[in-house]
Amino acid sequence: MRKVRVAPKGMGINDFVAEEEGFFAAEGIEVEWDIKTFRGTQSSWKGSDYFQRPQDKPYTQGDKSVIQCACVWGSISNASAGMGRFVPDCYGVSPWAIFVRPDSKIRRPEDLKDVPVSVGMRAGSHFNVPFRLEKYLPLEHIKTVNTGGFGARLKALLDGEVEAASLLPPQIDMAKQLGLRMIIEDEFHTLWWVPENAPLEDVRGYLRGLDRAEKALQANLAKYLPLWKKCIPPDFESYRSWNFNKFTRGERFVYQPIPQREFDETLEQVKRWNLDQYLKEKNFEKLVYRAPATV
Repeated sequence: MRKVRVAPKGMGINDFVAEEEGFFAAEGIEVEWDIKTFRGTQSSWKGSDYFQRPQDKPYTQGDKSVIQCACVWGSISNASAGMGRFVPDCYGVSPWAIFVRPDSKIRRPEDLKDVPVSVGMRAGSHFNVPFRLEKYLPLEHIKTVNTGGFGARLKALLDGEVEAASLLPPQIDMAKQLGLRMIIEDEFHTLWWVPENAPLEDVRGYLRGLDRAEKALQANLAKYLPLWKKCIPPDFESYRSWNFNKFTRGERFVYQPIPQREFDETLEQVKRWNLDQYLKEKNFEKLVYRAPATV
């Protein structure tokens, strides 16, 4: 069995279904979870600049062996900034939403004018805010504040630290069970983000395991919903008794290539939002993951 290190992002349960059902083992790999990075991406990133976020540290601290996944904008930007390569052979489809407290005066997306929305800097929760709110507000009136990871944003909203928060699974379902109010929702694409020299058989085995899990989820979602327990941030594990049977399925795995057109559109969007300061390489062929050369 080949060992493959993965930092799950917790926006879906395909990873944990594949582990439980032995799909990774069937592909000849043993997945080791990078819990430090996983939990770090759920925690606060306040005061952390780009390259200092939990998901950046495997690259900035010399450990470049971890497979991760991020929003389409984030994975492409990370690769462009010199942190790994994005995999063009598949993508994820994830829910996204902005929530407020039930007593908030904010009722419509237009009410978010000049209201700082809690996000995780240069990640899916961040990029989604201008992407979705541009149809309602001019860019100069769309504001964000860097709170950090999945759990930190939900906690900041509950504690009254922010007026609105950009949430992803499973925090969307958690927010609903806590009685918070949704202002806007949509979906976005995610991309897997791997070390440049990751062995091809490891990457393909891991992705095939996720694909097997996707088919299992489509066949019997209810069976696997309790696995959301693995994705609950530590701050919320004893917060209340979560009804996982009422959770939705979260991110879906699609084993189809991302078209280069989406790559080009992503770079254009990041530039328009003034979030391209760290982009270096912008050539599609130089940023996608390919099998490492062998001697």
